[in-house]
Amino acid sequence: MIDSALTFQRYEYKYQLTPEQFSAFMPALRPHLLHDHFYESTVCSIYYDTPDFLLIRRSVEGPIYKEKLRLRSYGIPAPDGEVFVEIKQKYDGVVYKRRTVMNNNQAEAWLSGQGRPPVENQITRETDRLLALYPLQPRVLIACDRKAYVSEENSELRFTFDRNIRWRTTDLHLTAGDAGSPVLPDGTVLMELKLPGAAPLWLAHLLSEYQIYPGGFSKYGRCYNDNLYQQVLDGVQAYV
Repeated sequence: MIDSALTFQRYEYKYQLTPEQFSAFMPALRPHLLHDHFYESTVCSIYYDTPDFLLIRRSVEGPIYKEKLRLRSYGIPAPDGEVFVEIKQKYDGVVYKRRTVMNNNQAEAWLSGQGRPPVENQITRETDRLLALYPLQPRVLIACDRKAYVSEENSELRFTFDRNIRWRTTDLHLTAGDAGSPVLPDGTVLMELKLPGAAPLWLAHLLSEYQIYPGGFSKYGRCYNDNLYQQVLDGVQAYV
């Protein structure tokens, strides 16, 4: 299993780093870091949404509350390989993520209305609520190559660095591989800080010294705004 934790409550801050920024900043940051238990992986996520992308359209408007449903794997799973069904919610700046684990065939059958999850729990009930409320279906696959660290001083402070973020709207199965078109310019690194409260002073000083500032960023939101918005206006499905 990739991660035994199935429920998260934390703040998340995102930073888009140019190759030059990353090369300058990382040597200063690295002495504070330890490799996460699962240090290197390819993260693949299929986002479920309505035919007219209602959930992401609401999300990019910046409401105080927003939610997403996705199917995630770490690496390319076999049909009976481990995947996570995840609900990700954000309320007033705090991110809540809950997920339940099963194999890929079970997850696809459940989310398409052709089966039930192997175990019923609070997370599956919340997912059932979303499935009943909206006509959700696989809409976009987003993948990235990730390196993950924890702070040497505080294991609850996590850093992830995502490269080669890519997307597609065809062949929406995790078993079909991670190929896709780029979301960000070549060489851009997306750094995410995940922490339960305020950042430590040493980190705040480093970010200030290297003039690295947070900015709102959603992989799915950027993909929608840059590649799917016009097609939705035109009433045409995008294919890549």
